[in-house]
Amino acid sequence: MTRFSPLLFCLAVLLAFGACSSDPGTETGPPPSAPDLETGPFLDTVQARTFDFFWETTNAENGLTPDRWPDPPFSSIAAVGYALTAYPIGVERGYVSREQARERTLTTLEFFWNAPQGGAASGVTGRWGFFYHFVDMETGERYQQTELSTIDTGLFLMGALTAREYFDGDGETETRIRALADSLYRRVEWDRMQLPNGLVSMGWTPSDGRFDYGYEGYDEAMFLYALALGSPTHPVDASAWDAFTSTYDWQSFYGYEHVNFAPLFGHQYSHVWIDFRDIQDPYMREKGIDYFDNSRRATLAQREYAIDNPNNFAGYGENVWGLTASDGPGNTTVTVNGQEREFRGYWARGAAEGDVRDDGTIAPTAVGGSVPFAPDATIEALKTMRTRYGDPLFGQYGFHDAFNLTYTLDETPPAGGTVTPQGWFDHEYLGIDQGPILAMIENHRTGLVWSLMRENPYIVRGLCRADFSGGWIEGRCE
Repeated sequence: MTRFSPLLFCLAVLLAFGACSSDPGTETGPPPSAPDLETGPFLDTVQARTFDFFWETTNAENGLTPDRWPDPPFSSIAAVGYALTAYPIGVERGYVSREQARERTLTTLEFFWNAPQGGAASGVTGRWGFFYHFVDMETGERYQQTELSTIDTGLFLMGALTAREYFDGDGETETRIRALADSLYRRVEWDRMQLPNGLVSMGWTPSDGRFDYGYEGYDEAMFLYALALGSPTHPVDASAWDAFTSTYDWQSFYGYEHVNFAPLFGHQYSHVWIDFRDIQDPYMREKGIDYFDNSRRATLAQREYAIDNPNNFAGYGENVWGLTASDGPGNTTVTVNGQEREFRGYWARGAAEGDVRDDGTIAPTAVGGSVPFAPDATIEALKTMRTRYGDPLFGQYGFHDAFNLTYTLDETPPAGGTVTPQGWFDHEYLGIDQGPILAMIENHRTGLVWSLMRENPYIVRGLCRADFSGGWIEGRCE
């Protein structure tokens, strides 16, 4: 069958089940003061507000984080993984106490460990150690017809393993956190999801069984392969990594040669946890760079694309850019300033050689999640967007998910949001877009998440089985 592109199933589910509330209005507050836009205080504000998304919207009774807010239709297990990663950052930044963070973490891990697993189509949270992509915010049971997701289970586990490394105390609670994180990871039967061609399948449903399309072509799945290769209980065969890298597409886009993948989330997610600086697999050794530099090139190429702005979208420039999977105005074709424009709702936007998906919608997470790769360009862009567009873009929990300055019609588009004279602004926050902003700014500032995960034996084993060498992993492979 035709290969399913990464996140396509996810996007279809979001389009089917996502919810939008009424227009919250267009009032704006005063612009930020000059001291607030100094880099340190500015990043402090972004991180604090983004952390609050995870701390305040998560169900404290079970640790389930909503897929989106203020219209939370269900919990996303990927968002839970980002929440688990956020809690150590919150402790180190002084947003919450260590005791508060470990209690929330313990509640989350206990819930997932005890949640029902099995082959039934409903009334369960997962099977074979994997979890359903979306689950009910209260019960944790499978939400409607969503899939058992390998990639989203992986994002959850990366958060759990971050907690394993951070909560290293001798007390009962922190000991229990480590045990639960270990048990959750070791329970996953990764080998069930390896396809005959070596790739890791995207998922499974009770009605259709295992999907016969896997993660390929370079995307966010590097961390997934590391997890599957590193398992001491149910690993995939070592052929998985070569199967994955054999499908890469090396191209040049706006003067930057790199492995092609259009949406920037594919260049960010694995880097949230794994420090790819100065370590190389056989593919990157041949190219003479590492995956960190590959992401830097992809980031800067997107910036150059926005500066060139071949489709003449409003607002694009050196400090207003960033295409990735995000909300949008909605699926509609309208005439704006005499030109017919096609807009999309939630869509995996991006720009790469031979693959441009652009309707004028900018997502701050595309920039915020790339801060370590190109700090000067990304931080200046975040500051500019914060200053120029004010409260419609930057609110209670930091940057709203997306905005589109080309959509300036009087009527509210199909996806809702706020329409101002400047354009359309989303009023939603998405967990999987908030997470990279918080964690990657922290990695840029202190390297916290990277330093924790460099000590995780499962990630190290997975990278070793993928034949990584150099840098911090040198001498750590048996």
